[in-house]
Amino acid sequence: MGAGLGRRWKQIGILWVTAALVLISSRGFGICVTDQLGRQITVTDDVKRVIALAPSITEIVFALGQDHRLVGVTQFSNYPDEVAKFPRVGSYVHLDLEKIVALKPDLCIAIKDGNPREIAFRLQAMNIPVYAVDPRDLKTVMNTISEIGDLLDARENARILVRKMQTRIGKVKAMVEKSQHRPGVFFQIGISPIVSVGTHTFTHELISIAGGTNLSEGPVPYPRFSKEQVIALSPEVLIITSMARERGFDEILSQWTCWPDLPAVKYQRISVVDSDIFDRPTPRLVDGLELLLTLIHPELVKEQQ
Repeated sequence: MGAGLGRRWKQIGILWVTAALVLISSRGFGICVTDQLGRQITVTDDVKRVIALAPSITEIVFALGQDHRLVGVTQFSNYPDEVAKFPRVGSYVHLDLEKIVALKPDLCIAIKDGNPREIAFRLQAMNIPVYAVDPRDLKTVMNTISEIGDLLDARENARILVRKMQTRIGKVKAMVEKSQHRPGVFFQIGISPIVSVGTHTFTHELISIAGGTNLSEGPVPYPRFSKEQVIALSPEVLIITSMARERGFDEILSQWTCWPDLPAVKYQRISVVDSDIFDRPTPRLVDGLELLLTLIHPELVKEQQ
């Protein structure tokens, strides 16, 4: 009985060694990592083929200088311009499983807010690792950059990038400390209906750091407003994102200029901005922060010039 048990353990050991050799030969040495959802994922230590399952992930990979590893991106990945050459694997909400598998990735990087879980589970079942991230604010965006840097052997690039972001954020905070006034800001991301941003959004955090008061703060992430409700809030600064870019600026502006007593209209503080730098968890959030500072506190920016 002891000899039989010994032979059985020997056979199991051979199977494990064989499996390990297959893994090493096909993907390099496997390492176990824990993603931001607390899942343990086995990833090769030499990732060569990456699919970014959201536009924000694509931007981070480029910002880390690791775009040579990309083999696929999602439909609305539009930054930087060089991303146009990569194959598309559907939108980040409606992923094309067949296209993903055909590209033979070593690693897919997913985002919790948008990517369907069932696709991630099916990819994992096919031995394609899916590392999920869940950035919720500037701090966790920088953590995400560092983690992706670790996965792609770009730790130093990630460290430098995060340090630059921290420095720029610190400069904005230092400038805002010089002002006692926090103008009321209405950030409009929808035209019909009018939609704004609640407390648990990237934009709310950026408005707050840039020295403004988000007039639509509250538990609902993207609350809806009537025109009368916006007028009652008396925003000093009105910002409209290009998410409504199918309409021209003149048409958007005309909806508000007929209310000359609205402070934002009276003092010509209405602006249209690029939505991508406010709602994508990428290094460009800091670009959005600096732009908000110029729109909310132009006097502070002039003092620095």
